[in-house]
Amino acid sequence: MKKNDIVKIDIIDMTVDGSGVGKYEGMAVFVPLTAVGDTASVRILKVKKSYAYGKVEEILIPSNARIENDCASFKSCGGCVYRHISYEKECEIKQNKVYSAIKRIGGIDLEPKEIIPSNRISHYRNKEQLPVSVSGKFGFFAKHSHRVIECESCKLQPEIFDKISGSVSEFLTLYNIKPYNEENHTGLFRHLYIRIAEKTGEILVCAVINGNSLPFADEFIKALKAVCGENLKSVQINKNKEKTNVILGKECEVLYGEKYITDILCGVKVRISPLSFYQVNRDMAECLYEKAAEYAECENKNVLDLYCGAGTIGLSMAKRAKSIVGVEIIPEAVEDAKFNAKNNGIENARFICADAAAAADMLAKESYQPDVVIVDPPRKGCDEALLETIAKGFSPERVVYVSCDSATLARDAKILEEKGYKLIEYTPVDLFPRTAHCETIAYFISE
Repeated sequence: MKKNDIVKIDIIDMTVDGSGVGKYEGMAVFVPLTAVGDTASVRILKVKKSYAYGKVEEILIPSNARIENDCASFKSCGGCVYRHISYEKECEIKQNKVYSAIKRIGGIDLEPKEIIPSNRISHYRNKEQLPVSVSGKFGFFAKHSHRVIECESCKLQPEIFDKISGSVSEFLTLYNIKPYNEENHTGLFRHLYIRIAEKTGEILVCAVINGNSLPFADEFIKALKAVCGENLKSVQINKNKEKTNVILGKECEVLYGEKYITDILCGVKVRISPLSFYQVNRDMAECLYEKAAEYAECENKNVLDLYCGAGTIGLSMAKRAKSIVGVEIIPEAVEDAKFNAKNNGIENARFICADAAAAADMLAKESYQPDVVIVDPPRKGCDEALLETIAKGFSPERVVYVSCDSATLARDAKILEEKGYKLIEYTPVDLFPRTAHCETIAYFISE
């Protein structure tokens, strides 16, 4: 088998990033935009020692899981991977992916509880970060690249976001404001960042710029008001003059309205700024946090919430818990968490701005003794030193682990079991329909 060969392949499995897997002459071939059960004519694009990559030339026999794709940008955009597969099959794939990781990486043969599917598979996101193309149109990066695929309407975003991006694109053209060019670090407008608080309807729009000010800012605000009406509560610029692919800089400036918008999650009022972490699927975040509370058994318990963000998980349990201590490294998020506690009349919560491992060491030296430790780490998971501090320093009754990557959850589950904590139960929760991502929540008890 060599590059540009066209071969016939039966798709028998799916990768964690949503590509189909088949075999040809004993070699695995990864083929995007296929489904288990497809028989496809595949052009070979790259051949390695033990595997190859290909692209579909023709679907010869379609899988029963196939549906009609409803997005013109699907094949080129780097966002969705399952728009050609039924949602029921997508949930099955994600369930199997999580179980496979726990068994293969974690060495734990425990099947997950049934995945909790999303109540919406379209228009569920409350946040959008749009790069701008050289023509001044907004879109999304192609997979594994920073080439902008222009997209006037995204099926995952609220329809108001499409109207906002269209209006801003017209503004850029009308006032000749140059899009940012990442290769030579020229141009002004880098990204359009939009947030909506679904329970209150409040909208925040932020222009990420390669500079200190946005020309014709009054006209920018006027254009946004025309689209959003009274729901427009905040217009800001974020200054990012670094030669980096990180979207947001550290400094925001309010051009109109408030610094924050406010949503309600699990009965708790939560303020959100451009730099705040907030789950992008609000309804399913409530399901996730309710499951976290169930796993924590937090009634009259001292709860330590590591990687707490704006405090949403811990604060959702505060009325039942004896005390909440939240830890987060981002100062703005900690300020949000403190404000959220005060704004909701929650007096049994405190928040610490520090790295999770450093804060854990500090609290251990205070002889602070949590009954439950909750971790919600980034995709890379927890450092082993932190897991050591949790297991040996705090020795809580329970550890509740919220994960956005089942592979690192599995790795950390193995470490926790080695340190005396047994995995009792875990549940996939689909916060990101049509994408390859899936949240998982697990709990461990001290043996």
